[in-house]
Amino acid sequence: MTGPLSSTVDVSRTRALLESEPRTRLIDVRTPGEFAATHIPGSYNVPLDLLRERKAELAAKHDDPVVLVCGSGVRAEDASTLLAAAGLGRLTVLAGGINAWDQQGAPVVRGTGKWAMERQVRLVAGSLVLTGVLASVVAPKMKWLAGLIGGGLTFSALSNTCAMARALSLLPYNRTPAQDAPTLLAALTADDAPAR
Repeated sequence: MTGPLSSTVDVSRTRALLESEPRTRLIDVRTPGEFAATHIPGSYNVPLDLLRERKAELAAKHDDPVVLVCGSGVRAEDASTLLAAAGLGRLTVLAGGINAWDQQGAPVVRGTGKWAMERQVRLVAGSLVLTGVLASVVAPKMKWLAGLIGGGLTFSALSNTCAMARALSLLPYNRTPAQDAPTLLAALTADDAPAR
């Protein structure tokens, strides 16, 4: 199977692609913290924020299939758009992301101590809502903090974007060290992918 790939592939088709084309590159675009917590064996972590920062360096020297992975598929779709604009071919997105992969019993590597972005967003949003409600007992206008967060979450669901996740991805905990950037990009662009 050396032709074009569909825009998304499900878990079973991804596993079949990995068997039929061993040079397939699984590129996980989640934050380093999320990747450390859970990832697909043999995948490479090339965070979406790194792809955005270094888009001028994204010219690939290979024609290997590339399957983009994130938590649910949203960030992988963003990465696919960015990479296609940079001229990379044979791109596809794992439908449902690592969540679908794990739910279907496909193998994963589990680490410790790191939280998935969705969990980080729930913690921050929940804490802000709780703070707003409790503080409104003393300062009634603080109830608007809870309303603002609720509105933001509603917009996030309707637009399939998340400003809070984007902001949290900028924290040092979720960032890629600058010295690792060329190595991480090589997993996506080099003729031969680095050893896993």
